[in-house]
Amino acid sequence: MNNNKNKPDLSFWQIWNMCFGFLGIQFGFALQNGNVSRIFQTLGANVDDIPILWVAAPLTGLIVQPIIGYWSDKTWGKLGRRRPFFLYGAILTTLSLFIMPNSPTLWIAAGMLWIMDASINVTMEPFRALVGDNLPNKQRATGYAMQSFFIGVGAVVASALPWMMTNWFDIANTAAAGQIPDSVKYSFYFGAVVLLVAVGWTIITTKEYSPEELAAFNQQEQAQVEQTVCAQINFSKGGSVFTVLGLAVLGLVTGLNLEKELYLLAAGLVSFGVIQFIAAALQAKNHTSGGFYQVVNDVFTMPEAMKQLAWVQFFSWFALFAMWIYTTSAVTSFHYGSSDTSSAAYNNGADWVGILFAAYNGFAALAALCIPIIVKRVGLKLAHALNLILGALGLASFMFIQEPSLLIWPMIGIGFAWASILSLPYAMLSTSVPSHKMGVYMGIFNFFIVIPQLLAASVLGLILRHFFQNQPIYALMLGAVSFVLAAVAVLRVKQS
Repeated sequence: MNNNKNKPDLSFWQIWNMCFGFLGIQFGFALQNGNVSRIFQTLGANVDDIPILWVAAPLTGLIVQPIIGYWSDKTWGKLGRRRPFFLYGAILTTLSLFIMPNSPTLWIAAGMLWIMDASINVTMEPFRALVGDNLPNKQRATGYAMQSFFIGVGAVVASALPWMMTNWFDIANTAAAGQIPDSVKYSFYFGAVVLLVAVGWTIITTKEYSPEELAAFNQQEQAQVEQTVCAQINFSKGGSVFTVLGLAVLGLVTGLNLEKELYLLAAGLVSFGVIQFIAAALQAKNHTSGGFYQVVNDVFTMPEAMKQLAWVQFFSWFALFAMWIYTTSAVTSFHYGSSDTSSAAYNNGADWVGILFAAYNGFAALAALCIPIIVKRVGLKLAHALNLILGALGLASFMFIQEPSLLIWPMIGIGFAWASILSLPYAMLSTSVPSHKMGVYMGIFNFFIVIPQLLAASVLGLILRHFFQNQPIYALMLGAVSFVLAAVAVLRVKQS
C-alpha cells in the first residue's frame, strides 16, 4: 500500500534545486578524499600511519549522523526541518576547508580532518532524509539518482582542482619540504566557496513539509511503526558480550605487543558494550523517551532490509576506503617510482591521482543515467552485483597496468560501482524506512558505511606491513576482493 499517495509529485527543477546542494557537499568530500593523504605525507606521516590518521573521518560519521538524523527529525523552525542543519554544517565546513591546507603540523591536520568531516556530515545526512520527506515513493529513485549525478559532477571538478590549478593557472604544485603546495591550498579555498553557494541555493529554493503535513501523509505508516518502538531488547546481555570481547582484544594487543591500530578495534567493542549498558540502565528506570535511548533502540529494531544490506555495505565501503587512503601512495610509488613528497615525480603522481578520482566520478555521473536502465532489465540486486564486479576489475587492474596514463580506463568500472553504491542500496531500503524516522534511520544506515572504514583503518596498515612488504598497491588488490564479496552478498539480500 502506498502511504504517500497524497504527497504531490515535484517537477524536475524542484528535484534539481532540492539536490543541488550535494554538488557543494561533494566538493568537500572530494577535496578531502583526494588530498588529505597527500597533506599527511607532506607533514611527515609514514605510509603505514595514514590509516590511523584517517580514522577521524569514519568515526565522526558514526557518531554524528544518527545524532543529526534524530535531531533533524525533531526539529521545526523558521528554516524548516532539515535546512537548519544544511546551513550550520555548510558554514563550519567552509571554515574547515580554509584552515585544513594551512595546518602547520601533522596532528593539527589530523584534528582538522575530524572537524571537517563532522561538519560535512552535519550538512549531508539531512539531505538523504529530505528526499524521503519531499518525494512520493515513485519519485524517490529519481531523487537519489539526481543526488548521485551531482555527487559525480562535483567530485569531477573538485578532484581535478589541484591539477587544474597547476596546468591551467600555473600555480605551483611543489613546495619546500613540510609545506603544502599552493595548488592544493587554492583548491580548498575554491571548494569552500562552491560548497557554501550550492548548499545556500538548496536552502533558498526548497520548501519542506511541516511535521503535521508529513503526519497526514503517513498516518497508517506511523501507526504500524509505533508498535515496534516498545520492543524490549536485552541490552545488558549485549553490553556484557561486547565489553568482554573488547577487553579480551585489549589484553591480547597489550600482552603480545601487537600493532597499536588494534587498540581502535578494542575501543570500538568496549564502547558499544558501554552504550548498551547505558541503554539497559535507562530501560530499567523506564527513561525511554530520550534521544539516546531511542537511537540505540532503533539500532536493534531496524527494518529487516537494513540488516540484510549490512554485509553489502560493509564490503563495499571497505573497498572504497582502501582506495581513498592508498591510491595516492600506490600510484606515486608503483607507477611513478617515488615516495619523496618533495619530489616532482611524487607530486606529478599525486596530481594524476586527482585526475583519476575526477574520472571515476565523471563516469559515475554518466553511470547514474545508465543504472536505471540496467535495473529495469535485470533487477536491483543483479544490477548492483554487476556494478560491484566492474569496480573490482577496475581496482585489480592497477597491479597490471604499468603506464600511468592508461589508469584512466579502470576508472570506468570504479565509476559504475561508485554510482551504484550511492543509489541502489537506498533504493532497496527506501520502502522499509518509516517516514517520521527518516533522518535517524538514514543515520543508522551509515553505521554499515562507517564500521568497515574503521576496521580498514585498524587493520590495513598491519596487513600491508606483515604480508605485502608495506607496498600500498596491494591495498587496492584487497579492495578488489572486497568488492567481489559485496557482489556476492547483495545476491543474498531478500526483497519483498
